[in-house]
Amino acid sequence: MSSRTARIEAEAAALWRELCDEAPPAEAEGGEMLELMLRRLPPVSYDRLNSPFLSRSAVSWPKRAGRAG
Repeated sequence: MSSRTARIEAEAAALWRELCDEAPPAEAEGGEMLELMLRRLPPVSYDRLNSPFLSRSAVSWPKRAGRAG
């Protein structure tokens, strides 16, 4: 196991303990633990661009490929 993979698994296990208040599943790898945690979270509404204080001209949109500018 690479050090990167070991670090991801350790971080995922620590996050699991904090969010779920239980030991992480022993058979799950880091990515699988993160996937399981995200599935457990309740849906959250997110309306960041729907604000009376944010005008359309204040939003910076990504530039299209091949377009100079």
